[in-house]
Amino acid sequence: MGQIEWAMWANEQALASGLILITGGIVATAGQFTQWYFGAYSIVAGVFICLLEYPRGKRRKGSTMERCGQKYMTKVVKLFGPLSRNYYVRAFLHLGLSVPAGFLLATILGTACLAISSVIYLLAATRGEQWTPIEPKPKERPQVGGTIKQPPSNPPPRPPAEARKKLSEEEEVTTGVPSGPQENPIPVTDEVV
Repeated sequence: MGQIEWAMWANEQALASGLILITGGIVATAGQFTQWYFGAYSIVAGVFICLLEYPRGKRRKGSTMERCGQKYMTKVVKLFGPLSRNYYVRAFLHLGLSVPAGFLLATILGTACLAISSVIYLLAATRGEQWTPIEPKPKERPQVGGTIKQPPSNPPPRPPAEARKKLSEEEEVTTGVPSGPQENPIPVTDEVV
């Protein structure tokens, strides 16, 4: 059984946490809570977290599904270098960003989710994982002459190739005569009145 890649879980958790922080911050700011400035902070922190976490990292084994428009954000995240690649940095960054938002009821759910993602990132970092961007693979163009072997000899509709081979082999075995034109055993006469 394969090992769990904890960074993938942490990425999804942190992205959801950023969205929850934004939502809680909007509620706190629009509702004019007594400490509404923590709501404004949560909006800014949530947007930063969403921008940082939007590009998925490449998995060690298997394929990774790229998010829509990820290639543009990947370039930005790559500019930060080891600060964005190292999961220890991300773990402590998320933990630090979650503390001020914990002082307001509207943003406490986002704070708890962000703290959980911080713990998951710390676990991923201790397992030796790091963020690597998903690089686009160069497309291989098939050679035009190499793919076509022989054009079909009989008109459509045609059964699949395997079925045609089986049918011709069965006919040869049952009749003992190779497949080809057959003669009608009953004489046919055309009587026009």
